[in-house]
Amino acid sequence: MKRSFRGRNSGSTKSKKKEIRNARGLGDVLGDSSHSGTRSASDLEDFLQERRRKSAAAPKTLEKDAKKGEAKKGGGYLWTADGPQRAGPGERASESDRVEAGADDPGEVEDGRPPAVHARKPEVQNLFRANERFRAPGKAGDERRRSTRREADRDELAEKLRNDEREDRAGGRGKSAKSKKTAHPPGRPNPPVYFDDRESRQAKGRGPAKAADRRFVEGVVKRHPDGFGFVIPDDHELPDVYVPRNYMTGVMTNDRVKVEVYSSRHADRVFGEIKEVLTRAYTRVVGAYLPVDRSYGLILGEGKGWGTDLKIPVEFSQGAGEGDLVAVEIVSYPGPQSEFTGRVVEIIGDIGEPLNDVKRIVFAHHIPHEFSQEALGEARKYGKHVAERDAKGRVDLRAKPLITIDGATARDFDDAICVERGDDGFKLWVAIADVSHYVKPGTALDDEAFERGTSTYFPNYVVPMLPEELSNELCSLNPGVDRLCFVCEMDIDFQGHVSSHKFYEAVMRSRARVTYGEAQEAIDGRVPPKIVHVAENIRVAADLAKVLMATRFREGSLDLEIPETQVVVDPSGETSDIIKSERLFAHRLIEELMLVANVSTARFFAEADVPGIYRVHEEPFEESIKALQRFLFNFGGNRSMSGGKLQKKITRALQAFENKPEAQILNILTLRSMQQAKYSPVNVGHFGLGFSHYSHFTSPIRRYPDLIAHRLIKSVLYPGYRGLRMTQEDLATAATMLSACEQRSVKAERQLISIKKARFISRFTGDEFEGMISSVAKFGVFVLLRAYDVDGLVKVEELGNDRFVFDEENLRLVGKRTGTTYAIGDQVRVEVVRADSETGKVEFRLAGVKGAPTTGSKKDRKNVQKRGKTENDRRRVREERVSKRRRKA
Repeated sequence: MKRSFRGRNSGSTKSKKKEIRNARGLGDVLGDSSHSGTRSASDLEDFLQERRRKSAAAPKTLEKDAKKGEAKKGGGYLWTADGPQRAGPGERASESDRVEAGADDPGEVEDGRPPAVHARKPEVQNLFRANERFRAPGKAGDERRRSTRREADRDELAEKLRNDEREDRAGGRGKSAKSKKTAHPPGRPNPPVYFDDRESRQAKGRGPAKAADRRFVEGVVKRHPDGFGFVIPDDHELPDVYVPRNYMTGVMTNDRVKVEVYSSRHADRVFGEIKEVLTRAYTRVVGAYLPVDRSYGLILGEGKGWGTDLKIPVEFSQGAGEGDLVAVEIVSYPGPQSEFTGRVVEIIGDIGEPLNDVKRIVFAHHIPHEFSQEALGEARKYGKHVAERDAKGRVDLRAKPLITIDGATARDFDDAICVERGDDGFKLWVAIADVSHYVKPGTALDDEAFERGTSTYFPNYVVPMLPEELSNELCSLNPGVDRLCFVCEMDIDFQGHVSSHKFYEAVMRSRARVTYGEAQEAIDGRVPPKIVHVAENIRVAADLAKVLMATRFREGSLDLEIPETQVVVDPSGETSDIIKSERLFAHRLIEELMLVANVSTARFFAEADVPGIYRVHEEPFEESIKALQRFLFNFGGNRSMSGGKLQKKITRALQAFENKPEAQILNILTLRSMQQAKYSPVNVGHFGLGFSHYSHFTSPIRRYPDLIAHRLIKSVLYPGYRGLRMTQEDLATAATMLSACEQRSVKAERQLISIKKARFISRFTGDEFEGMISSVAKFGVFVLLRAYDVDGLVKVEELGNDRFVFDEENLRLVGKRTGTTYAIGDQVRVEVVRADSETGKVEFRLAGVKGAPTTGSKKDRKNVQKRGKTENDRRRVREERVSKRRRKA
């Protein structure tokens, strides 16, 4: 008795033909060209039997074959008893922040903006075991990478979902059932046979799926403004799960949920039903209070992902007035039996007041900003000076000319350097504030530092990871006072290779607090009088940095020049200027010395054979590199990315555009093609920096992972610290948590910068500026101004009286009637239309282009666009009507 792919007994010719057709698709999925395309029935039947035999004998063989298959087709997934297993590479790339010179903090582009390198992978094929049915979860979720989901992609899918649902309700009018099943993109294999979906099971009287067949996934939900949602599974190898509107009741964006996954008649998505909300994303929210009547007020849920408005009974409003920005603690969550209610815990003030911007962002991103009295008490008990007993037993480095080099506004100094030149090379001391001596595991200080994960830096304001008694005083390596430190001492030859390194506890006294500007003057030969006594140390350090930098780039580190923006904020909170920060060699000097210490830290973990925490950056996906190469070619580049070390290929390709206007855009495109740097207990190297071993060691005052690294090294070197060792599982949990904290801070910092930029550019409403298109989406283009580092959206209806179509492959908008194109890198002149200081969004329109009006109601603008589109397409509509009459005749 033979089993068909649908899992039913079948001996008919018709069933055999269907089975053979599925076998053809299977051959393509597995990448076996000998079993794809046109084959005889006997050959395919032999192939089918052989595949069944192999799968029954060794189920893992099928998974192995799938993973060895044609990677260019996107691979697939093998569903096993442990869940779906990946059967091939090809996920879409995500963004990473700067990866050069140690400034590799990850980040995302602003909400609503698509990644500039948008690599759409082939349709995913899911492969079940031989005695199970085949199904494909499809591209509805697989095309969206976890941390870089763009609203533009979801809007496109939302429209498709709505169209599919209309077709379902209409009974598939205008298209036969057969044609709907067989329709698939040209050049792709026939789609595998699906599980029967729930509706068809019920129609056939088979009832619900058995408990053994039910599959559950946990993940984070994202609510769409139209009411439906997507669940992003915790397992990054799984595709997103589409959740219909009727199953989203009471669920809010970023809630962690448990969803039951099931299939659909449609080949391009996986459905799910939320069974349980595991954890809530929001316990407090921030918004503008709107009184409704004498009994309650509201915070409108527009764009916040709540699915409903937040109701605040007047007795819990603390007297808030209309428009007041309030912090609200949630009392009850929305559900079938409850309302979404809360109580005001703090009135922040006027939402339009610039001084409230920081507080608003801190509350909105749930960044802890107040220390408990217990934590403050623990910090104060250490006093302001190093106790003599604490300095005993440490290496005394107080005679060494150690110095700190930081920005002019820095208040916490956590790294100091000293460099000496010898006959065989250089000796480098990197002394780092010994935070681990004061912040012990299990204390309130440690708990609150871990909860923050990192310090969050805003213009003129910082939310510290540690209380100021430690971060700015006792732990900070201030000049002229004794401080405890943890040292990485390295011997480096003249070729830039570390021949030896060692770590130890020490006590030091900084000889000078040097700014980047002062260090640069010393390097250039114009030594400021106040640092004459440490000028030789700076010059020797500069020589070492040049050697290290040359070695790093020679061995394949990426060299991306992405200018940093400095937002100048006055005491009233208003933005007084936006300038591009000048990057001096003194910046690179410190970065190079910190990089080599971080590499030595990671190598220490490997040499000691102990679990460690690493800063990892995986290689970009092949599709992303191909997309990047296509962009470089469109800009006039002619270098191939194949063969040799990829980092060198990218760097050389970018060097061809050095000092050209498009260089900045291409560096940003390259950055967005990279994956995201993160913390991990598994060392996979750092692609951007070109290091096989890399960790974070040099900033324990502001980064908790560095504090963990200190503790792990001490647990190997000192018997008294043996209890600080962490298991691989504990490190994995900490790495995930700390990567999320880092992302939270990066998003908060970027949102505040956007708000300050919007406040600044709003004073130029109606003025015109030169700019360059930095990104393209189906809803418009983003333009980066040349005068100020401010970018804004030009909506598609503002591009002219034409119907523009989004060319996703080349990231451009093309006018159907005029042929006008707008692509990345195009120089344009724009007029400032609107700047929203609440959201940080800026809108432009092309100067001198007549399009749909930008004023009036949203309904009026839609009507104008609709009329214009009808007029433009009138000839095509008439031709279609004539064609239909001819067909009927």
